[in-house]
Amino acid sequence: MIYFTRIESPIGPLMLTSNGEALTGLFMEPHRHGPASVEGWTEDAGAAPFPLVITQLAEYFAGQRARFEVPLAGAGTEFQRRVWSDLMEIGFGETRSYGEMARRLGKPGASRAVGLANGRNPISIIVPCHRVIGANGTPTGYGGGLPRKVALLEWEKRVCEQAQLPHSAFRIPHSAHPQCGMVQGPCSQTRFSHSRRATLRGRPPPYPVGVPFAPITRWHGTMME
Repeated sequence: MIYFTRIESPIGPLMLTSNGEALTGLFMEPHRHGPASVEGWTEDAGAAPFPLVITQLAEYFAGQRARFEVPLAGAGTEFQRRVWSDLMEIGFGETRSYGEMARRLGKPGASRAVGLANGRNPISIIVPCHRVIGANGTPTGYGGGLPRKVALLEWEKRVCEQAQLPHSAFRIPHSAHPQCGMVQGPCSQTRFSHSRRATLRGRPPPYPVGVPFAPITRWHGTMME
């Protein structure tokens, strides 16, 4: 059975999908290569692991989480899953080019194939395909639309600047998820408080605290305004 729910976020509506145990999709609306229909699916905001995912997304958008710890089960080819696993190696606030990813995978001439696999990533944000950029350092295509990609990159950059920590401070060891080979990391080392950032800067952070995640009809405000 496929479960789904829709939530609002600072970058617009998000659709979550699940097999009842693990997250199988996180799509923006609209989203290239997203679900064409939900016919036959069950809408259930309480299905696992939706409550956990929603909580951690709220923490991410509040600047309190740099890594996610949720069960993942993204479906794809072996090569796509290798690419998606490598995406999880890109630290919060960091970027990597398609060419760099291809070289890391031992396929230096496969930049285009890497880009295509990146575009098919079914679990946005958590599997951070938004952190892959063009060879010239500029953001390029994104399944949820380029403005959202830019918004996510700018958000992470802002959080890092407010924390006054190097990007490497947000990169921690992690292990492959046994169901799908995708990667998740322990989050105890990557959650950090607003009070710590406020102390570092000597003033409260100027970004939202406790970003509300609620049904679409009740949520207001966006990072992209």
